[in-house]
Amino acid sequence: MRAGLIAVLVAVVAVVVLAMNAFFVVMPTQQAIVLQFGEVKQAIREPGLNTKIPFVQTVHYLDRRNLDLDIPAQEIIAADQKRLVVDAFMRWRIAEPVRFYQTFPTLEVGEQRLSSIVTEALRTVLADATFTNIVRDDRADIMRRISERVAAQTRPLGVEVVDVRIRRADLPDANSEAIYQRMQTERQQEAREIRAQGEEAALRVRAAADRTATVLRAEAQREADQIRGIGDAQRNAIFARAYQVDPDFFAFYRAMQAYQQSLASDGTRLVLSPDSDFFRYFNSSNRPGSPPAGVSVPSGGDEVSVAPADSTPDSAALPAGSTGARSGSAEETAVEQAVRDALPPVEASTTSAASAITTIPTSPGPALAPETVRPVEAGAVTTLEPVSGPATTTQ
Repeated sequence: MRAGLIAVLVAVVAVVVLAMNAFFVVMPTQQAIVLQFGEVKQAIREPGLNTKIPFVQTVHYLDRRNLDLDIPAQEIIAADQKRLVVDAFMRWRIAEPVRFYQTFPTLEVGEQRLSSIVTEALRTVLADATFTNIVRDDRADIMRRISERVAAQTRPLGVEVVDVRIRRADLPDANSEAIYQRMQTERQQEAREIRAQGEEAALRVRAAADRTATVLRAEAQREADQIRGIGDAQRNAIFARAYQVDPDFFAFYRAMQAYQQSLASDGTRLVLSPDSDFFRYFNSSNRPGSPPAGVSVPSGGDEVSVAPADSTPDSAALPAGSTGARSGSAEETAVEQAVRDALPPVEASTTSAASAITTIPTSPGPALAPETVRPVEAGAVTTLEPVSGPATTTQ
């Protein structure tokens, strides 16, 4: 009885062991290959429960999902002889498990072979493209060409290429610095060109403004010169008429102007001979020390009186507060009026209506010496100031 129980237990264990070796399960993420002494007997791609010959056949499982393969970064020379560091990856799956198993004994060996295939495709395709096309312009088309090339080489191996992508394509560190410097130089050159163009435009605007200002100033100067020339001509005409009427008075008037301009400054020093023609109106023809005819110099008085040499007091004396005037023709009167209008006004006062003379206060300055005045012709009244001040003549 005990022997029969042991036999039953052995039979049950044998059945369990045979069942475990005869049945196997394929998961949805897997695909299996049934091998008999190393020979492929069956490829199972659908999930579920399957059978095999116990202890004779074995099962080899392969992944059914999309697999990721990272390609190591490598340096590639582009068509324009620029070096690039390219980092890529590939998505793939096992399309034919039997062929893949026959080609690659393990998955790791298959990944190494696929990595070399992708690297070769990258170098071949990128060698025909420029740096600009790889980085910016034609990158999508380049990746498509790489995928097609890799797929054509891996299809006989039982591998289906899903996609090949370039993760990063950049210059080496040494070249990046050189490219950065070159780009910086180009930008600086462009900035200098823009500044030069702006300066050129500014110079054109400034030159046009300066030209306009110069033209306006020239026109204004021309008009001013014309007006000044007309005024000078009128002045010279008045002087010419005055000179024709009374040359001696005209010479005296110009001499007074010369004295006023020469002795205007307090520190003026003139080193001239006493007999110089410049002092001809300061020299007396009388005896030295005696006043000229028609000039009365009171001792210690406050006023100096000058009367015409050929005039005598009579009943036709000028009214008080008026200046003396000499009679003449109508032309002489017009010339005298023009000269009087051209000269600054001179205040004068008379000491007596019967004497027809003009007096000028000398205080607080010193009294005039007899040699400092000289009588003029009849009809002219001379107003004098101290030697330190300018002399003024009123006709």
